[in-house]
Amino acid sequence: MKASHKNLPVSLCLSDKDNQVSIGSWITIPHPAITEIIANAGFDWLVVDMEHSSIGIPAAEEMIRVIQLCGLPALVREGENNANLIKRVMDCGASGVIVPMVNTQQEAIQAVEAVKYPPQGTRGVGLARAQGYGTLFEEYREWVANESTVIVQIEHIQAVDNIDSILSVEGIDGLIVGPYDLSASLGVSGQFDHPYMIEALNKIRESIEKQTKPFGFHVVQPDAQAAFAKFQEGYSFIAFGVDFLFLGELCRGSLKELKERVKENL
Repeated sequence: MKASHKNLPVSLCLSDKDNQVSIGSWITIPHPAITEIIANAGFDWLVVDMEHSSIGIPAAEEMIRVIQLCGLPALVREGENNANLIKRVMDCGASGVIVPMVNTQQEAIQAVEAVKYPPQGTRGVGLARAQGYGTLFEEYREWVANESTVIVQIEHIQAVDNIDSILSVEGIDGLIVGPYDLSASLGVSGQFDHPYMIEALNKIRESIEKQTKPFGFHVVQPDAQAAFAKFQEGYSFIAFGVDFLFLGELCRGSLKELKERVKENL
């Protein structure tokens, strides 16, 4: 994490060197208390998920604010590679974006252009929270050019086939694998141990050795051993769990243990 002006977005520093690993998580419940609890749990960054949730722009801005007040970078995963939506979440003060379903080099270029102002990109210029409500535009312009983060999500076999050309795009800071959609694109939804899925993941791992940009993976289940296994495979940008699974798994597991103990002592 890089220090920046106290009123600018918190910057995310990524590195795949020396086995350094950056661990974040996913938030889908649009409530500031949930956001604050997870932001204080020890993660390196958090993602506000606008693709598979009921989160809209107003809620996303509040969640970004809470995350950054807790000192963490706040990334946003939008519902699509849409320049208008990307512009709006960046104006809310997001540290960067995770762009879903980027399958080609051209789509990667579009994602970068949506985040960056001209001449690097095509993003429209406005004055909102990110720009200090008009008081920090010059500082923000420099920040967005040099410190904003663009992560592409690899979640289709077409993206796997084009992974090297996607990562060659200037302004792409890394990738993260979306295992559920990737498996769905292979016709084996949720079957992560299927030979088709293993072959696709092996192709991604081969690319890790050729690239200097960090590779990420979303381990959706809150399974520490599974997340550690991805670190051992070479992934250095690991999304671990999701808010509702952390909540649900702890509730179910603790309640099951309690009921079993009570039953044993009846």
